[in-house]
Amino acid sequence: MRPIKIYQEDQIPSPTLRLWMLFSANPFALAGLWGVCTLLLLTLFGTYIAPFSPEAQDPRALLLPPSWDPAGTVEHFLGTDDLGRDIFSRLLHGARLTFGMSLSIVATALSMGFVIGSISGMMHGLKSSILGHLLDALLSIPSLLMAILVVAVMGPGLNNVFWAVGIALTPQFVRAIHQSVHEELQKEYVTAAKLDGANGLQIFWFVIMPNVWETVIIQTTLAISAAILDIAALGFLNLGAQAPSPEWGAMVSQGLDNLLTAPWTVTIPGVAILFSVLAINLVGDGLRSALTPIRT
Repeated sequence: MRPIKIYQEDQIPSPTLRLWMLFSANPFALAGLWGVCTLLLLTLFGTYIAPFSPEAQDPRALLLPPSWDPAGTVEHFLGTDDLGRDIFSRLLHGARLTFGMSLSIVATALSMGFVIGSISGMMHGLKSSILGHLLDALLSIPSLLMAILVVAVMGPGLNNVFWAVGIALTPQFVRAIHQSVHEELQKEYVTAAKLDGANGLQIFWFVIMPNVWETVIIQTTLAISAAILDIAALGFLNLGAQAPSPEWGAMVSQGLDNLLTAPWTVTIPGVAILFSVLAINLVGDGLRSALTPIRT
């Protein structure tokens, strides 16, 4: 039996619950979250539910259109390419190479950028000024161009793409965290914490960081979409994943020869890339809108 409430008490939601309430009130952000959850499931279990191997060739089903076309079959739901490989199976296997790798790259870049940006943000004087100008110079180079330069030195391949895109994205995290920590360090509440006897580590973790997590979350969502585009672009330029890899950018590149006769070999992996970036951006925009009222 539920207890009877005699007095009407206002239930004040916690910051996490309030964040979820504001986020879920945005239908576009919620749709993006469902899309991201779908991509995560495909990344984890896509290789197990794929009906065919990504390299399996069927000479009797060359350039077969998708199943909704009168000439298509349900067996090959999204059609086949010029070698008879099932596009649906290749998309499921490629989710781990494109979306899954982007998450790993961003996690690595975030870890490195968090450490470097936090240490530099707590610095003062000449060291902080030199690092700030150095980061401005690095950020003047687009991440894709920097990744191409790194791949050109290290050579093509998915392993080199991991480090190339990670190196290209790390300065963005370092700059964002450095700038946020440095700005918060000048606030009056930090001075009050120092007067209360808090040491540098306590000031950083318990005083400054609660006001910096918003920047970290937003930068992470932006970096994931940038990593997806960079991985796909390097695969498209034959600098990343090499044939017969089912990476989505490489699939677009491999289907260009049949663009006019079999446009689904290009458009379907292109739509997968577009869907991934759109879902991530919708979630990032929803988090940005939800975090702003909480902070204010």
